[in-house]
Amino acid sequence: MARRLVSGAGFEHVVFSRGDLRTTERIHVYLEGDGLPWRSRHRIASDPTPRNPLALRLMALDPSPSIYLGRPCYFGLAQADGCSPWLWTDARYGAEVVDSMVAALKALLPADGPPPLTLIGYSGGGVLAALMAPRLGGEVRVVTLAANLDIDAWADHHGYSRLSGSINPANEPPIGASIMQLHLMGARDREVPPATVARFMAVNPGAQRRLFSDSDHRCCWLDDWPALLLLLDG
Repeated sequence: MARRLVSGAGFEHVVFSRGDLRTTERIHVYLEGDGLPWRSRHRIASDPTPRNPLALRLMALDPSPSIYLGRPCYFGLAQADGCSPWLWTDARYGAEVVDSMVAALKALLPADGPPPLTLIGYSGGGVLAALMAPRLGGEVRVVTLAANLDIDAWADHHGYSRLSGSINPANEPPIGASIMQLHLMGARDREVPPATVARFMAVNPGAQRRLFSDSDHRCCWLDDWPALLLLLDG
């Protein structure tokens, strides 16, 4: 994988990529979970970078041309201009974050006609995938794993304060029918119980949902990923 810094809309993003990004083949774009926004229930982390980046490990199993797009202020950029804990706590899915990630992704792709994209978001990365896809244009698919697609229902379930600076995909207009959606969920997921995404699914009746009886929030996506990739692109 090649590592680089890419400018978005007001923020820098750490990006890992593999393969020819000027290809006409479909590119897989991996979006990580929230990492470590809080060190404890009452203490904000000074660096939200994930200690065990599951989406990056998924990308390592993927032979397709791929991009791992980091969020603003992650991967050593927490002290960069414009960064503050607001952007990895209440506004972690806010317009500033979404717009900058869309801009950074577009900067990585050919301006004369981007190839088809599949946004693959794990946990909170799935929230960002659902918010980014309608803003990208072109041929886009959305695949999420264990994603909290109704962030209000997720916060209420855990007794957290709602994320006042974030966009809730369940409150947005339905994602266009031209964007294929596949949402993978674990029946044993206590962090994002499948019932908490019911309102999002009702707003997006064309979306596909697949429930894995033996999976929870982290297990067993890595084990299942090679077979799921064949399903996606087979």
